Amino acid sequence: MTSQEPAASPHGGIRIDTSKPHPARMYDWFLGGKDNYPVDEEMARQLLTVDARGRDMARVNRAFMHRAIRWLSAAGVRQYLDVGTGIPTEPNLHQIAQEAAPESRIVYCDNDPIVLAHAAALLRSTPEGATEYIQADAREPEAILERAGKVLDFDRPIALSMLALLHFVGDEDGAYDLVAKIVDKLAPGSYLVLSHVTGDFDPEGAAKASAMYKARGLTLRPRSREELAAFFDGLDLVEPGVSLTAEWHPELGEPVPVQGDDPIPGWAAVGRKR
Repeated sequence: MTSQEPAASPHGGIRIDTSKPHPARMYDWFLGGKDNYPVDEEMARQLLTVDARGRDMARVNRAFMHRAIRWLSAAGVRQYLDVGTGIPTEPNLHQIAQEAAPESRIVYCDNDPIVLAHAAALLRSTPEGATEYIQADAREPEAILERAGKVLDFDRPIALSMLALLHFVGDEDGAYDLVAKIVDKLAPGSYLVLSHVTGDFDPEGAAKASAMYKARGLTLRPRSREELAAFFDGLDLVEPGVSLTAEWHPELGEPVPVQGDDPIPGWAAVGRKR
């Protein structure tokens, strides 16, 4: 098998396209995981030539997820819809949520077959709660809502989590509309949780990274602080509002050591539906 051909994987016969890199597998490589292919590592290493802190970006984003779920659990959230789950890396979202509240119910969603191959790790729920995995694309909000509704009660608050996802959805694919369609179906008291790559600190580097993605038939759409804030139109931002990913409620987790003193180029925020 070469890295240029789709092939049956060792993951229960699930067919995984290894002809081009996939963001979930590249993210896994940045985090030091083993569930990636040479094509993913090659692309990830090329991105490191644009910004050598690629691993730091992944780790900072992961740490934000930990802190955000702790905050939401303390706020009384007991249902979560995580779109763009990625390859499981412990602790997973449900482990953090159910440690705080064992009755929590979580639905994970991703479009990469390799995530499906690891779904068992995402389904180890507490007896009091529930976890489920659905394979669907973020660009299919209606399908996500229909299938998530079999596990989650949309008449009660839900936290919609889209972490390090929307920068892979271009404006032409309706990034804002797909978020709005899901948020529209959420009950009052629900939350939207986002993290997003930005070019605010290095526009030239962001443009180079976007070109690398485009050359491989992929999308990378860094967004500014204001563009991220627009996803929260009509919602009440939780303090401190849109902040650097590493600076959103740092007291809720351990600090993540990073290279240098420059900001890790990502924004994050949590908003509450009235």
